[in-house]
Amino acid sequence: MITVVGNLKGGTGKSTITFNLSVKLSINSKSVQLFDLDPQATLSDVVDIRIEEEYEPVLKVCNNLDELDKQHDEILIDIGTAAIDSMYRAIQLADRIVVPVPPSQADIWSTQRFLQIINEKCEVKKPQILGLVNRADTHKGIRETGETEDALNMLPDIDLIQTRLYQRTSYRRSFSEGLAVFELEPKGKAAAEVNKLSSILYPNI
Repeated sequence: MITVVGNLKGGTGKSTITFNLSVKLSINSKSVQLFDLDPQATLSDVVDIRIEEEYEPVLKVCNNLDELDKQHDEILIDIGTAAIDSMYRAIQLADRIVVPVPPSQADIWSTQRFLQIINEKCEVKKPQILGLVNRADTHKGIRETGETEDALNMLPDIDLIQTRLYQRTSYRRSFSEGLAVFELEPKGKAAAEVNKLSSILYPNI
């Protein structure tokens, strides 16, 4: 399956999610092909750190969709708007698109525009589109997270994933060390969040 992780707005956590999912799949003996199509190359950077530290399992990042090999169990593609032609090609190839949405009105607007692009570019093959609230507020008194979920539920052509990833320092710490959150803190809250997301997206692992 080809899974694209993307949105139009920067800072939504696309690379963090793609990286954690790829490690989870690899740990579970799945053959994963990983693409970084964002010129910021954040995903490539974290994989480079992982390689330098000699962590297992080893990940490899591709940067050109001409290398796409459907012989792999799973294909994960991190896209960015700075490489617009690659972004268009990736969403046209996708079986599904995971759209991380932080809790803000600006991110909802960005998601709406991204859905329009997907509909325009995928007239022949329509991918499944899944919205994920990412970097959710940990304080229960803050309402933006729930409001963002409500807004996503009202948008056409996108299904809300019934879990959240929260704003936690462990995501940043693990990423800077080349580790998935469940490798750095196996019993932490972030690890539980990623494990749940993985089980929803990949129920066979």
